[in-house]
Amino acid sequence: MVILHEMSKWFLLITDDSMAILMAFQTPELEVLGLTTIFGNATTENATRNALLLCEIAGCPGVPVAEGSPEPLKGGKPRTCDFIHGSDGLGNVFLPPPKAKKIEKSASEFLVDKVSEYPGEVSILALGPLTNLALAIKRDSSFASKLKRVVILGGAFFALGNVNPAAEANIYGDPEAADIVFTSGANIVVVGINITTQIKMTDDDLHELRQSKGRHAQFLSDICKFYRDWHVKSDGVYGIFPHDPVSFMALVRPDLFTYKKGVVRVETQGICLGHTLMDQGLKIWNSSNPWSSYSPVSVAWTVNVDEVLNQIKKLLMKP
Repeated sequence: MVILHEMSKWFLLITDDSMAILMAFQTPELEVLGLTTIFGNATTENATRNALLLCEIAGCPGVPVAEGSPEPLKGGKPRTCDFIHGSDGLGNVFLPPPKAKKIEKSASEFLVDKVSEYPGEVSILALGPLTNLALAIKRDSSFASKLKRVVILGGAFFALGNVNPAAEANIYGDPEAADIVFTSGANIVVVGINITTQIKMTDDDLHELRQSKGRHAQFLSDICKFYRDWHVKSDGVYGIFPHDPVSFMALVRPDLFTYKKGVVRVETQGICLGHTLMDQGLKIWNSSNPWSSYSPVSVAWTVNVDEVLNQIKKLLMKP
């Protein structure tokens, strides 16, 4: 997680996405209050190491990094996808260890404390499994109501998943946690992969990034090579889908998206484990069901593809 300040306090939940973290540090209207980590494309331990490294690379080594849960709510070894970003979670560039250390508080403790310190001012960008958020909700019953906003990268709405036909990876990583968060009553915006896969950074875009004078362009180009090669093998795509940067844009430029409101529930068992399904409110049901009595969330429905890509490139190439 990254904690930011956009004229009010911001909290950005990060797992392993270097692009989104460095974009946050490159956005002057935001104050990064801290990062929290979770498993995903790397173990939680590796994600913590990488978060500390990225703070140093951004020139902000004092930003607190709180380590999150090493496993999903139900326990057991989490699914980690090191075949996407390499065994180090940074495209196998194998940087030396960070100089700074993680803070003593756990991610959920840190979340609860910061949100209590700035009630109504903190926003969260959640880019991985939602375990830490669910633990914060369990820790403090008022946590969800004190948040300003939560933007979540997760789910596949009326589209195929990327783990299997039913589920997207972040939600599949801890479906129980996701269902707790979606039904918490917090002010939530969800950006599914049905939106993020509409934006592609092609090989030409990646070459433009490498040739730019961007402050972090060379580092990002180096770590993207492994990710790009995986896209070629996995999807036949010569480039990358910048899922996390697109979600970051939903945080800072919500006007580039349209949204539909509805209650979202997550399947926590069976062959559709991790499936996200929204009740669009198109029908008045004759009896209560598992979607009844919960607060609706905003689900990204359309996206201005060209402008989102332009804004991402602008930030990544910023000197």
